[in-house]
Amino acid sequence: MNRKEAAAREAAKYVEDGMVVGLGSGSTASMAIKLIGQKIKDEGMEIIGIPTSMASDLLGRAVGIRMGELDDHREIDLTIDGADEVDPRLNLVKGLGGALLWEKVVAASTKVEMIVVDDSKLVEHLCQKAPLPIEIVRFSHRTTARRLASLGCVPELRVADEDEPFVTDNGNYIVDCRFDRIDDPKSMESRINAIPGVVENGLFIGLASKVIVSSADGIRILEKATPK
Repeated sequence: MNRKEAAAREAAKYVEDGMVVGLGSGSTASMAIKLIGQKIKDEGMEIIGIPTSMASDLLGRAVGIRMGELDDHREIDLTIDGADEVDPRLNLVKGLGGALLWEKVVAASTKVEMIVVDDSKLVEHLCQKAPLPIEIVRFSHRTTARRLASLGCVPELRVADEDEPFVTDNGNYIVDCRFDRIDDPKSMESRINAIPGVVENGLFIGLASKVIVSSADGIRILEKATPK
């Protein structure tokens, strides 16, 4: 069993009968979705899945999960999702898979946001390894990118096949912004979202409840500190 599968298998243990479950995007989250589907078949339980992307919606349906709409559920019991970076305060960088907008909308409606990663995703500060994905509208996207650059990053429009711009499930573009580091992610999140043309960014601040980390030494669970 590889590290991603080990993390996904641990997360799937938290899924219980009757839950509304957010289904994350990306390779590790996809493994968790398949395991949840198998759990439904083996145990006969019923859950409602809320997708964080078109891909997770299709996969959930394919493995037998009853899919629902977030608008029909005021709160999600548990969301299992991945991350590109996790800092010591459990702040995240997400979006290298392109689903950051749906992921953040779902995370904001979730009681327990459970992140599944291997230990390579743990960093001392955000943007230590990964660029910050930012979803922007197509209109005047170069102007938006120039404004993002004024925040101290190097923005690069994400491209797909044949050098065509990558297009999100929402019909927008993504700019991958390379920062040297982000020491105040909450402030940076606000500054980015204040730029006209920005739809949402991949900084997930204070949203993760638990992070399941798989390494060569096994599984460990990081939890958000409880305010005193």
